[in-house]
Amino acid sequence: MAEKSSVFDMIGPVMIGPSSSHTAGVVRIARSAIRVIGGIPDAADITFYNSFATTYEGHGSDRAIIAGLMDFKTDDKRIREAFDHAKEQKLKYKFSSVGNASTFHPNTIKLNLKKGDRTVEVIGESRGGGVIRIVEIDGFNCNFTSSAHTIIIKANDLKGSISFVSGIISQDDSNIATMSVSRKGKNQEACHVIEMDSELREETLNYLKSISWVKEVIYIPVIEN
Repeated sequence: MAEKSSVFDMIGPVMIGPSSSHTAGVVRIARSAIRVIGGIPDAADITFYNSFATTYEGHGSDRAIIAGLMDFKTDDKRIREAFDHAKEQKLKYKFSSVGNASTFHPNTIKLNLKKGDRTVEVIGESRGGGVIRIVEIDGFNCNFTSSAHTIIIKANDLKGSISFVSGIISQDDSNIATMSVSRKGKNQEACHVIEMDSELREETLNYLKSISWVKEVIYIPVIEN
């Protein structure tokens, strides 16, 4: 059976595509997700929603998402052969689509990733012009763009924890741009997502990781392209 053609075959591997929502944004969603799980995954279940569900093959979003999972940048010439590179790296993946999910943005992707014993679910939106928004991680609302330095802290929902974390970051001379906290229930696990104007020092990250009520710290520096 002949391989399906895509827009990449017509315009080449430069990530401009028929629209940046279907190419550059998709790469950036995947590159954000692999930083959540801590590297290139062993396996990925990928679900395209709404408009992506009908266009992901023809517009090259399938190759773009696989390229991003291997941490290729949006202008990487290897994107055109992303499936071949994935095979070489033994990255297993599966695509599925849902055409009518009214609660999701028109250009939404859900990634269920596995790396070793670790799994993570990331939901992202491609909002045009290469702009993305990560809206959910493991069921927690997130709302970050990867265009700023971002720290994700999963912790027990304790009184004063928000001000404590904010104070630690401010002592590192890093200005907080946005901060959101999502929790599964009162006094249950909470997820702090903080976007900052500058990087955090390694010492600060290690200190946050050492706190007894902190379960996990994920740091995502700016993803430029």
